[in-house]
Amino acid sequence: MSHSSNLPSHILFTSKLSRRSLLTSALAITAGPTLLAPQYSLAQSADKTLRIGYQRYGTLIILKQSGLLEKTLSSAGWTVKWSEFIAGPQMLQALAANAIDLAETGDAPPIFAQSNWPDRLVYIGHSGPAPLGEGLLVQKEGQIKTLKDLKGKKVAFNRGSNVHYLLLNALTQAGLTASDIHSVNLTPAAARAAFETGQIDAWAIWDPYLAAGEALPSARLLVNAENLSPNRQFLLSTRAFTEKNPDTVRRIITVLSGLKSWAAQNQQNLVHALTASTGLEESVIKTALSRLSLDVDFMDTETQAEQQKAADLLAQSALIPQKLQIQDMIWKG
Repeated sequence: MSHSSNLPSHILFTSKLSRRSLLTSALAITAGPTLLAPQYSLAQSADKTLRIGYQRYGTLIILKQSGLLEKTLSSAGWTVKWSEFIAGPQMLQALAANAIDLAETGDAPPIFAQSNWPDRLVYIGHSGPAPLGEGLLVQKEGQIKTLKDLKGKKVAFNRGSNVHYLLLNALTQAGLTASDIHSVNLTPAAARAAFETGQIDAWAIWDPYLAAGEALPSARLLVNAENLSPNRQFLLSTRAFTEKNPDTVRRIITVLSGLKSWAAQNQQNLVHALTASTGLEESVIKTALSRLSLDVDFMDTETQAEQQKAADLLAQSALIPQKLQIQDMIWKG
């Protein structure tokens, strides 16, 4: 299906990419100096520094605000260093390059990472489901009323992210494929600008940017992830780090399992902190937090099965070159 567009030249159309170039663009299989911020050290620190990658919103920035991890690990001689990333794919690229030791992403990035680096990373834990925390926004006055109406429309999303999987599921449910839409690869900030100026018809996005988008007068929520994707968050580390520091990994999950209680007791301070870090309105952050799961635990068979389903769809859609076994990437510690 041939498409054309008047979008700016910096916007990439995945529908025009070959399968091989799509995979390469999504994963960026090398992690050289141009891809990693200068402050990252590619060698594991000898002084027991735990290097954590986080985004401006999610479980790990709440952990950072709490100070609970530093308090717990200090007695074992650990210090904690935090590094911010724009999204999950970039964070897992840094993890695979041994630039950080711990990362948190949605469901799709670990699958792309496993395809690219089969033996390097491991799942160590997951959150509860949060299907209200991601969705597909459309123009309120536009022509899209159902998922089937996405055919031929410009749909923006961050390629390789959790909403990439959400969009694939939504298209499948409507009897469509990725080739039926104009796929536009944009970061959240760029996608919002394109959406507000009417350059795209639909936007697949996660919280808190979803909550912010829902507040736009021009936006309407077409569908969230209910009945499409659990939208869990996954904690990942490197195989080498977990083999060397199994007790520390278990302590990390234990601390995270108590984060829900801390967040409930410090909600107003947390809202203020996340408002400052994201630049979004307090009302938006409150909405996003209300649908974020802070129930964290080690990987289990149910969650593994959910990820296997996601991996199978990505393979079926030719976004990864071969079928994967999620169990091969589960930490057994």
